[in-house]
Amino acid sequence: MSRDAFEGQVAIVTGAGHGLGQAMAGMLAELGAVVHGADVAAGELRATQQWIAAADRGAFVPRTLDVRDSLAWEAWVDDIADRHDGQVDILINNAGGVAGQMHHPIEQISDEDWAAVMEVNLGGAFRGIRAVAPLMKARGYGRIVNITSGAGRSWSLTGIQAYTSTKAGEIGLTRQMAFELGPHGITVNAIAPGFIRSNPATERQWRAMSPEEQGRLVAGTPVRRLGTPQDIAWAVRFLVHPQSDFITGQVLSVDGGHQMF
Repeated sequence: MSRDAFEGQVAIVTGAGHGLGQAMAGMLAELGAVVHGADVAAGELRATQQWIAAADRGAFVPRTLDVRDSLAWEAWVDDIADRHDGQVDILINNAGGVAGQMHHPIEQISDEDWAAVMEVNLGGAFRGIRAVAPLMKARGYGRIVNITSGAGRSWSLTGIQAYTSTKAGEIGLTRQMAFELGPHGITVNAIAPGFIRSNPATERQWRAMSPEEQGRLVAGTPVRRLGTPQDIAWAVRFLVHPQSDFITGQVLSVDGGHQMF
């Protein structure tokens, strides 16, 4: 997959402040795309900008954004469209998390706990697709990738009901949008990462496991290692390439073989 395929493309990456989002934004910028990256954490977003600039990886335009805010989404995408004559080629819906939740039984989950995860993970992906769809339709081209999770295909290692439900919902959204947007030259796929120590939340989850649990997790992965953010970035590169136009509505597990179905 050559750099030339991405030269001049315009990409949007949410959750670009660290971990997976940072790796994906850096990879796309290095390939020649102009990357507009958003995160709710302004400091982490600046760190990504500095990291990309220091390595001379390419063009990165930061935007502090809460993906729960529809008006903020509309303003951001309008600004991108104005900068690039209506061009948006790639959307990576990566922003998400667990809102500090882990290992609580269902009877202790409040409506607020549930909504906190639902609005970011599933709601953020919905709002992102809604915002860019008119631009992609107008140009007859687009690549959308939703970052879901192995939890969305099965269950959460850390017992987070809302997280598992939103990630399963992102898979459903992916399939529905692939069906709806396919006639307009837009593909929509999902990536389901395995367990990756890529941010403070996953570090807390890792530390909450006993050494025996950590060992079983690695031993239960055929390649005998945990994933890295770059593993996910390579998978994104494949799915957003112009030649991947006959792949849509799919969920690609990038988990070292931890789940095989």
